[in-house]
Amino acid sequence: MNSIEFFPLVTETGEIIGKATRKECHSGSFLLHPVVHLHLFNSKGELYLQKRAMNKDIQPGKWDTSVGGHVDYGEEMKSALLREAQEELGITDFEPIFIMRYKFVSDKEAELIHSHYAVYDNEINPDPIEISEGRFWQIADIEAQFGKNVFTPNFEQEFPKIMAVLNHTL
Repeated sequence: MNSIEFFPLVTETGEIIGKATRKECHSGSFLLHPVVHLHLFNSKGELYLQKRAMNKDIQPGKWDTSVGGHVDYGEEMKSALLREAQEELGITDFEPIFIMRYKFVSDKEAELIHSHYAVYDNEINPDPIEISEGRFWQIADIEAQFGKNVFTPNFEQEFPKIMAVLNHTL
């Protein structure tokens, strides 16, 4: 069995221009690779966040986007999003709606993030290996914790952007 994961390399418009291993993408090379995010709201307008497990190599113990994961080389964007949602939260019965695409650069990598949202009121079963806990948050409670080292830097950057778009939709 081949345990090496390959990610597509992309331009800022999402055009695939090659592939690289997970290790290459996360080693400070800043090779741009696609990622999917799902922001899961309930019908009360609360946002589900996951707390990253302490064994994660990036941002352990921080609260983060409902679902986030890499797109594998040769995988379609929607397939990656549905796969990640099933792996991380055990959910399959939702319809993701595209919000936006943007480039995020951390101190280790460069990602082209494809953000989506869905409204979901059914049971959620977080994967205990990847997620130490998860729950729905009121938007005001999220905003009150900004800048306090509670959330991942990527979530703090993305949240205001998606809320600006979704306030006109939800």
